[in-house]
Amino acid sequence: MPRTAEQNEALRTATRRAVETAAVRVFAHRGYAATNMRQIAAKAGISTGAIYRHYASKEELFDELIDQASRGLGTVTVQLSSDGDPLSMIRSFTEDYVADLAANNGSAEFYMMVNQCVTTDTPEGTSSRLASAQRATWQAFDSLIARGQDKGQIAQGDSSRLTAHYFAMLTGITTLHVGLGEESAQPDVNLILRVLIGGSQ
Repeated sequence: MPRTAEQNEALRTATRRAVETAAVRVFAHRGYAATNMRQIAAKAGISTGAIYRHYASKEELFDELIDQASRGLGTVTVQLSSDGDPLSMIRSFTEDYVADLAANNGSAEFYMMVNQCVTTDTPEGTSSRLASAQRATWQAFDSLIARGQDKGQIAQGDSSRLTAHYFAMLTGITTLHVGLGEESAQPDVNLILRVLIGGSQ
């Protein structure tokens, strides 16, 4: 019995999602330049020919992932900019981030891929594509820290430096998780937050 249009669309969506998940993992481990469509197809468990029915090129696939990253940063910025208790919001954000890493659902590789794009600007122009969205996220977090300092929840000091140290820690934890896999230690939310609230809390 032939598939319905709805079934075909569902299959197409599932295959695209599998391709994107595979691409993130390969890009994170090999880097953009060393990755090709054959490797991504193999990771996704489909033929090389089949992958081209969904994406015409590695560049097109990568562009879609970068667009997803930009939209994701926008969502995070909105969340961090909302009203609420600053420390509770920071803790919730940290807990969600750590939970994503523990789930081994590709989030760690996605975060790492985005960090590689920003720091290496490969392919050229990628960093500038993400710069505005990333800057907005950092500014929202910076403002959240400043609000927490006003309430006595966050350690005093330059809020932008605290923001940089916090995200540097998340980047390091993510890199270790991707590199070591199951051998990496489960991140401790309270230890991460010490960079913001000090060791006494």
